[in-house]
Amino acid sequence: MVLYMLRLGALGFGGPVALVGYMHRDLVERRGWITEADYKEGLALAQLAPGPLAAQLGIYMGYVHYRILGATLAGLAFVIPSFLMVIALGWAYVRFGGLAWMQAVFYGVGAAVIGIIVMSARKLTMKSIGKDKLLWAIYLLLAAVTVITESEVAWLFIAAGVLVWLVRAPPRFLSGGKLHSVALLHLPVLSGVASTAEGGVLVQLALFFAKAGAFVFGSGLAIVPFLFGGVVTQFHWLTEKQFVDAVAVAMITPGPVVITVGFIGYLIAGLPGAIVAALATFIPCYLFTIIPAPYFKKYGKVPGVLAFVDGITAAAIGAIAGSVIVIARRSVVDVPTALIALVTIGLLWRFKQLQEPVVVLGAALIGLAIYPLVHFR
Repeated sequence: MVLYMLRLGALGFGGPVALVGYMHRDLVERRGWITEADYKEGLALAQLAPGPLAAQLGIYMGYVHYRILGATLAGLAFVIPSFLMVIALGWAYVRFGGLAWMQAVFYGVGAAVIGIIVMSARKLTMKSIGKDKLLWAIYLLLAAVTVITESEVAWLFIAAGVLVWLVRAPPRFLSGGKLHSVALLHLPVLSGVASTAEGGVLVQLALFFAKAGAFVFGSGLAIVPFLFGGVVTQFHWLTEKQFVDAVAVAMITPGPVVITVGFIGYLIAGLPGAIVAALATFIPCYLFTIIPAPYFKKYGKVPGVLAFVDGITAAAIGAIAGSVIVIARRSVVDVPTALIALVTIGLLWRFKQLQEPVVVLGAALIGLAIYPLVHFR
């Protein structure tokens, strides 16, 4: 499991939507290490709790068989490769004064990523929604809300779970309240730890990024507006251009999108800033996963809980499908990028064994070749 998470963290392109799709394909379908039920429970818990979706699901996948040790090692293995990459890019950015070439790379990679996400979202939809009319209604509603608001509305996930629960299995006990009451216990603990930290800017970094990790729901991309408000507007740690470059770094590196916090932390306070920002962001999502996990395991087979999980899963996948359109608006900006996205979909549809990193590398080279022609035309 650790070796798999290291590989996924090092080669898993496409953001949270693609990453959760890879986990399903590799751990459930191909290797059989995780059951469909455990995967759905993990996806529901990851979507219900605040923090980055893919990282939380990876932590839960480690927890399934190996509990706290598995969750810890799987989480670290998933995050470390991309963290080291953004540290290297941060060093290069500071040393050489910018990442001008990254615009060209992102031009191609961003479009290819849309194709990768589309295929992952399609597979999750067909596998988890099936022909259930109620789940399809929830799925379409959440997709529409995500497209319109360009964010994920947390209470709708809970409402979807409760709706399916009430329709399929009239309640005997209220399981959701237990999960939330336990999951929230760690918040005062986190604030206590943060308040005892020392180091000026590092303290501000720890407090800000802990809040980002603890209170931002949805996929990794959902954290971007929150980070902009604090990093650029409130604290003036980075300029707008530096922040945009940081988001570009997140999109062209594998692993969780939220790892951009390491790049941001490096620009603000060097290596200590990167470490503090990453730890402060990921520790809340780690705790939000392992604390409620035993309750998901213990009560996960109860009909009412199964219905609740099905509802949240349908809502989660609907939001993921909606996010494809949201992200595409920013990445598919002209005819060449549209063609790159369509070709990516076609290649992944036709060649089932084609590895996504190969597609990303090809798109990066195409971007380097085409972007100057389009940009200066």
